[in-house]
Amino acid sequence: MPRGPQGQKRPADVIGNAVRVMRIATGEETEELDSVKSAAAELGSRGGKARAAKMTPARRAEIARKAANRVGAHNFQLTT
Repeated sequence: MPRGPQGQKRPADVIGNAVRVMRIATGEETEELDSVKSAAAELGSRGGKARAAKMTPARRAEIARKAANRVGAHNFQLTT
């Protein structure tokens, strides 16, 4: 069975897909989402918070300067 953009199972034919959408809209059937992606996203955000907590202000400033220079190189020159 083909999968949708968020990992949900979908019927391969147009009529079957229309029937499934109608059943979800009327509440006869529930839409099942892939919980693995949301768990991975949650773990990723926890890792990002932990990284930010132990990073020094000087390192954060260095990363910000590097990102600003990258953006500025493509669009315009930054004057500091």
